[in-house]
Amino acid sequence: MRVSGFPSIHLLLVVILVSLATSSLAQDQDHLSFIQCLKLYSDSLFPISTNLYNPEDASYSSVLSASIRNLRFNESYTPKPHLIITATHESHVQAAILCGKSHGVEMRIRSGGHDHEGSSYVSLVPFFVLDLLNFRSIDMNIDKETAWVQSGATVGELYYAIANKSKVHGFPAGMCPTIGVGGHFSGGGFGNMMRKYGLSVDNIIDAKLVDAQGRILERESMGEDLFWAITGGGAASFGVVLAYKIKLVPVPQNVTVFQVEKTGEDNITESVHRWLEIADGFDRDVFFNMILNVANRGVENKNKTIRATFMGFFLGDSEKLITLMNETFPELELQNQDCHQVSWIESVVYWGNFSINNGTSTAVLLNRTPPELYHSKMKSDYLQRSIPKEGLKLIFKKMVELEAPYMFFYPYGGKMSEISPDEKPFPHRAGNIANIMYGTDWTEHGFEAEYYYSGLTRKLYDFMTPFVSKFPRQAYLNFKDFDLGINHHGKNSYLQGKGYGDKYFKENYDRLVEIKSRVDPENYFKNEQSIPVRPLQEEGKLQKGISVI
Repeated sequence: MRVSGFPSIHLLLVVILVSLATSSLAQDQDHLSFIQCLKLYSDSLFPISTNLYNPEDASYSSVLSASIRNLRFNESYTPKPHLIITATHESHVQAAILCGKSHGVEMRIRSGGHDHEGSSYVSLVPFFVLDLLNFRSIDMNIDKETAWVQSGATVGELYYAIANKSKVHGFPAGMCPTIGVGGHFSGGGFGNMMRKYGLSVDNIIDAKLVDAQGRILERESMGEDLFWAITGGGAASFGVVLAYKIKLVPVPQNVTVFQVEKTGEDNITESVHRWLEIADGFDRDVFFNMILNVANRGVENKNKTIRATFMGFFLGDSEKLITLMNETFPELELQNQDCHQVSWIESVVYWGNFSINNGTSTAVLLNRTPPELYHSKMKSDYLQRSIPKEGLKLIFKKMVELEAPYMFFYPYGGKMSEISPDEKPFPHRAGNIANIMYGTDWTEHGFEAEYYYSGLTRKLYDFMTPFVSKFPRQAYLNFKDFDLGINHHGKNSYLQGKGYGDKYFKENYDRLVEIKSRVDPENYFKNEQSIPVRPLQEEGKLQKGISVI
């Protein structure tokens, strides 16, 4: 029986199925049109077809997972790209931009995959991934002390290439060898030579970029404003960087590395407090960070204790280092047996958490995948005043209570204090004792585990509020954190961007917005924390009836 005026359930099902089929057919047609566009705009001598991976392809999952370093974004429920383009030629990148724009498909740009919020390969709207893992050539010129390094190379590959040409040159970049050059450099890039030579971006002298119009530009043709923006302001907001030209720095033939652990029984409060007092004023040839975590995890609370690990790097011999330490940081009690005098490239292996005592080859730096992968949640802070001993005791107590989170303290001072905060978009220079990275790692899968463990990182971060920078509470772009705000790229995009932009870039945010508005007025290069276009530009689009949401 059917009530007059109401269709039967069968008719409803037919309507729904026809609607779904029509929608699916339209999507298939759009996808085919997009593929044809890519083939049309790429160089026929370098066919793009073999570099395209659809979800139906057998190798799609392995290609997608190959550069995912945070397992939070490799779950079954993680949004997946409609297409992956593993570009091998500049024209592939140009085609991706031009076709992505003309078909209204969002693009995410991936180099190494060390993205703490997965924004280089995850999106909540239909998207494709432009993967630069094949753009990894490194062209060294030791005579001129420069190198061109493509964005898909890892810093480990870069270090290895430098050492193969010279024993007395290096480059200031990150300590993790599997980090991709593209993202690392574009956000600033700090490592254990930053107190001597500054950030990676402070030693970049040129770049090759594909802009929103598909043009390939270098420093002279892009102009100083855009070059400034992509050296510390997050290049993914402005275009696709194909390569950076770097200035190599001198290193001695022998450097010294060390690692010393202290626990509660070793009067840890005194050691940690002393580090905070001297870290930014130490000899600039010395870099030693401090890691705080809970030892004896998983046992009864009464047996848990805080562990402080001091990991050091010195551009000189161990004898001079021990003398410096005894004069300035006797609480560390550094001994000869704690020190390893090695070549610069061997020190890179050491800092990459590989043993240098069992003859590990420096070729380990060519491995693009970390030895272990975890789910993780990171946050960051800047420390501008030392923390009183009573404050440290409260922090230690909180860490024991939370158990899983850890803190890395990276010392500033030296060269970092001598560079103007507007020299590059990265503004965190003089006045900072250290950058703090908070993190929690876990192995369990699912929403509940993510909610719980991410919450532990947030609780420690919240507890640290009285001790860190304020107005704004600052953060480091390469430790991306969506808790600071995300951008929906609607009519309030400038203010939404300012929420996280002030923390990452301080007074440099508005200049980045102005540059973005000129070079990418349609805001094609965007993600959850990208630089937006200026407010009037967005309002103009809305008045013309163009949706920017």
